[in-house]
Amino acid sequence: MRIGIVLLPQERWAVDRERWVRAEEYGFDHLWTYDHLAWRTLADEPWLATVPLLAAAATVTHRARLGTWVASPNFRHPVPFAKDVMGLDDISEGRFVLGVGAGGTGWDAEVLGPPVTPRVRSERFAEFVELLDLLLTQPVTDWSGRHFEAHAARMLPGCVQTPRVPFVVAANGPRALRVAARYGQGWATYGVGAAVDADGTGPGRDALQEQWWSDLAGLVERFEDAARDAGRDPATIDRYLNVDAAPVFSLESVDVLEEGVARAAALGFTDVVVHWPRAEGVYAGSEAVLEQAASRLPALRAL
Repeated sequence: MRIGIVLLPQERWAVDRERWVRAEEYGFDHLWTYDHLAWRTLADEPWLATVPLLAAAATVTHRARLGTWVASPNFRHPVPFAKDVMGLDDISEGRFVLGVGAGGTGWDAEVLGPPVTPRVRSERFAEFVELLDLLLTQPVTDWSGRHFEAHAARMLPGCVQTPRVPFVVAANGPRALRVAARYGQGWATYGVGAAVDADGTGPGRDALQEQWWSDLAGLVERFEDAARDAGRDPATIDRYLNVDAAPVFSLESVDVLEEGVARAAALGFTDVVVHWPRAEGVYAGSEAVLEQAASRLPALRAL
């Protein structure tokens, strides 16, 4: 089991540099940041650009992998983005991992124009990943698709990693799972959501937590079916779980994290991803718990 952590891009680099250094010193295996223009309840808070942040992080870290959690075609075009990916792979000396997803609704989906339908979003995502794969594995690419075009798009000198940077494909629905099964060196998921009713009724937190894990087991089975349908052994594809999508924040306590890692391992996940605690709001928690969890990383990897 490998353990990664997401650092939201909310602080200027002069402040945030120390946090990225600490994350690697703590011993996390991979370090991520979100790839959004603005995000949910934090839309009116500071939110900085992903690619320059990861480039800066690559210069102050040396061991941990770095990645996007996750990039999407909501505002990315494969051709210029492939250049960014190639650059991040170079600066990190082959430590970059490309996390990609279809993109949801909200700020990123509407900032450049009207949002697309779920069906179109799914179709666009499949084309986005296929074209990125071509761009990052050959020096010159021509493509004329429904959503993207590339005319003599040159990607020289190519990626440091061969045949390209690894893709970690976020997927829950049937079509996205097929994309993950075909192109992913890894599959990522946030599980199947469950929430308390707005009026406070409905199942309690513990019941929601159990429901989330139960639904996740079914999703794992669907991913394995998609992998086999693609002619791949499911065991050869890494599996990343965002445990903070569960109703209980993973760093509420070390005990919660240990239980989450153990249950993820039992479902065949190879990697678990948590979030650096924030002072309030989403992912609110204590950095003291983060430090305790970091001291337990060797034991967590053995679960």
